Amino acid sequence: MADINSLLAAHPVDHKLSKHDAVQDLPTWISLVTNLNALAAKTVVYKVKGASIKGDHYAAVVALISSDASSSVVAKAAGAKEGRVIGEDVATKLFNTARKDVTPFHFASVTDKSALTVIVDSRLLEIADDKSIAFRGCADDQSVLIAASQLKAFLEKAGVSFSIVEFGLVGEKPAAAAKPVKGEASKKAEKKPAADSDTKEVLIGLTAKRDEDFSAWYQQVLTRTEMMDYYDISGCYIIRPWAYKIWKSIQRFFGDAIEESGVEDCYFPMFVSEKSLNREKDHIEGFSPEVAWVTKAGQSDLAEPIAVRPTSETVMYPYYASWIRSHRDLPLRLNQWCNVVRWEFKHPQPFLRTREFLWQEGHTAFATKEEADAEVLEILDLYRRVYEELLAVPVVPGKKSEKEKFAGGLYTTTVEGFIPTTGRAIQGGTSHCLGQNFSKMFDILIENEAKERVNVWQNSWGLTTRTIGVMVMVHGDDKGLVLPPRVASIQAVVIPVGITAKTTPEERKNLEEKANELAKTLNKSGIRAKADSRDNYTPGWKYNHWELKGVPVRLELGPKDIANNSTRAVIRHDGSSRNISLDTITSDLATLFTDIQAAMFAKAKKQRDAQTVQLESWDGFVDALNKKCLVLAPWCERVECEDQVKDNSARSENPDEEFDEKAPSMGAKTLCIPFVQPKNGVKPGVTKCFACEEKAKSYTLWGRSY
Repeated sequence: MADINSLLAAHPVDHKLSKHDAVQDLPTWISLVTNLNALAAKTVVYKVKGASIKGDHYAAVVALISSDASSSVVAKAAGAKEGRVIGEDVATKLFNTARKDVTPFHFASVTDKSALTVIVDSRLLEIADDKSIAFRGCADDQSVLIAASQLKAFLEKAGVSFSIVEFGLVGEKPAAAAKPVKGEASKKAEKKPAADSDTKEVLIGLTAKRDEDFSAWYQQVLTRTEMMDYYDISGCYIIRPWAYKIWKSIQRFFGDAIEESGVEDCYFPMFVSEKSLNREKDHIEGFSPEVAWVTKAGQSDLAEPIAVRPTSETVMYPYYASWIRSHRDLPLRLNQWCNVVRWEFKHPQPFLRTREFLWQEGHTAFATKEEADAEVLEILDLYRRVYEELLAVPVVPGKKSEKEKFAGGLYTTTVEGFIPTTGRAIQGGTSHCLGQNFSKMFDILIENEAKERVNVWQNSWGLTTRTIGVMVMVHGDDKGLVLPPRVASIQAVVIPVGITAKTTPEERKNLEEKANELAKTLNKSGIRAKADSRDNYTPGWKYNHWELKGVPVRLELGPKDIANNSTRAVIRHDGSSRNISLDTITSDLATLFTDIQAAMFAKAKKQRDAQTVQLESWDGFVDALNKKCLVLAPWCERVECEDQVKDNSARSENPDEEFDEKAPSMGAKTLCIPFVQPKNGVKPGVTKCFACEEKAKSYTLWGRSY
């Protein structure tokens, strides 16, 4: 493979080879080089075709990450009809390196330079020399930092002719104006974009396909729709307004429901003393690898380390002991919306497994177990409704196995989601009955009506921002997000259309005013709407922009629509369209949103059900998992049996891979014992466990999971 040092040594220029932690995903690398006071750049090579191009020809683009270097734009700049990103074989043949490792420094090693058209982003060359440009340096743990003037000097020293092109930003219509440079091999005539290219060019969107590279697709959806951004501490992420508003919708729904049932909001500090954290042995053992500790204040060591809460049982319960004295003080039902930190894992995933996350945690105390049991199910059903009624995601309510229950609790109930593309389940929210374990540890006692001192019964329950990640994974497609109307911060976007070169300024202004007026009318009726009247983007660009962001309905409003007193509604989740009268639009849209919500849930449930199989024996179990299915099977409910199933169903394609207990499980695990059992159910004394032939107690849902 080509060595970056030898390439630069052959045509020496000032540069720096920066060593850093190994990074494989682009967003993390961008964040890393930004901290090095550098601007991230990309090198993309296309094989281009056209009537005037004979034989194999390639166009190599050197541009800032933020520049639009899509195939259609590059092909135009190169004077070609079309372009396609080269494969690994071509990269090796041309540059003697992997495709992802190609840099502009590799152009010097190309034998037949006449077969390569090099195009450089004008914005990149305009960067002052006090700011570096960063290229990935043929390895995951190094980057090349170089000034714009030195990059240009390298290309000229290496005899690489290039054109300078004014690319637009991703999401903008580029001017694509080529400027000749001394030594340029050929001059290309500029092709100006049409006045209104509509959907002929897609300048924004996803490059990863959901079914081909799910991980890359998921990251692109989250970042390119502006739901989140990467932070400079691994496992921590910035939640941007487009996602945070979804969390606010969940907060409103759930907060109103628990307040109506008698739960009150409060807030406790995020720090926990080591003494408090260690009071409940089983509980802290379950969390100890994940606890983050504060040991310094400035340059001084703290007298004793202070933990950042991984959960708040040990924060809150010492005070419950002083607040609760009699059965008259019960029930005590408190909830807080806060953040928690759980540090120890190796594979963070935005929203799914993060070192800091947002959640609500409820902590309640009752005089009797019957009251506690009733609340456990009440809260769990609210979690089900969050997923199914707000997010249109089907879940399976049930009870966790003894192995999977909350550490220190009596029993745990859960709602389990499912990601069809990966075939993995995901825990959606949990409601725990803690029994009297914590009240005994923290001396939470009451005097009952019989004048006896007894321990209270306690519950805890929590729902996190994981909800957002699950929604994205279940509904998203290759165009981007697909948002359920009930949580979308914009339910309908109004786009003026039909503007041409012949449209007068007065006609354009009138159309924009009508669009703004329609959006205001919708907002007044309670529909969250926005008019996109920006005049620097084409309707086609706007279509793609709002499809990427998942807005449920697009309303197209043109001169003909105004004349007909109607608008064309395009539905995001299935691509269908219909005309809606402006006279009845508010009621029609309200009905349409209800239909969309139901259709999204039905589609997701149908897919989940199609990937759920019922088995009575071990035969076919691993095969079903490998086909991305969940399995419902009779089980004895023994911990030893569960451990055996996990071991026997683990994949072994890569036995040398380091095992991470917290990473997505390769072996099957119990997801839950569903409350709704199969029609015939377990026949006592007759039905046997599918895995060990012991007597079965229940049908249990199994699967690989996040």
